[in-house]
Amino acid sequence: MSTLIIVDIQNDYFPGGRMTLHEIERAAENARRLLDHFRNTGQPTVHMQHTWEDPSAPFFVAGTPGAHIHESVAPRSGEPVVVKHFPNSFRESPLLQELQRTGAKDLTICGAMSHMCIDATTRAAADLGFNCTVVHDACTARDVEFQGNKVAADDVHAAYMSALGFAYAKLLSTADATR
Repeated sequence: MSTLIIVDIQNDYFPGGRMTLHEIERAAENARRLLDHFRNTGQPTVHMQHTWEDPSAPFFVAGTPGAHIHESVAPRSGEPVVVKHFPNSFRESPLLQELQRTGAKDLTICGAMSHMCIDATTRAAADLGFNCTVVHDACTARDVEFQGNKVAADDVHAAYMSALGFAYAKLLSTADATR
C-alpha cells in the first residue's frame, strides 16, 4: 500500500492563473487518474496546498481563488489537506505527522512544479526514510532562465526527473502506476 501525495495542483497554475505551467492540464488529468486509482483501491491520499500569507506574493495568495486546489483533483470529505508555505512539503507543516499517524512507508508523489516542490518534497521524503515513487507524467514544470540561457519546460522537467530517478525515487508513468 502506498500513500498518494498530490502537490500543489492549484488554480494559479492553470491558464488564466498567475503562474501558468507547461501542459498543466495533461499533468492534472494524469494526477486525477492516479487519484481515482487510489480511491478505488482504498489507498490513502494527502493533498498539499501551497499558500502565501503576503498579499503581494506572485501567486497562491491565501484566501484567493488561485490558491484553491484545482477541481480536477479536489479532495473529498475525509481526505487530508495539508497547507504548506515552502517548496519542501515537510518543512513547517504537519505532513510528516499525518504520514506517521497512518503508518505510511511508501509514497507516490505527483503535482507541480517538477523543479521546485516535487523535487524538494521527494528529496525530503527519501531523506526521512520513505520509499518514493514519482509519477513523471503527472508532474510538470515551466520555462526557466539561467544567466541568459532559456531552458524549455520539457527540458527542465526531464532534468529533474532524471536526478530524482538516479537517487531518490522510482519513476513511473501514470499507466504503470495504476496497474
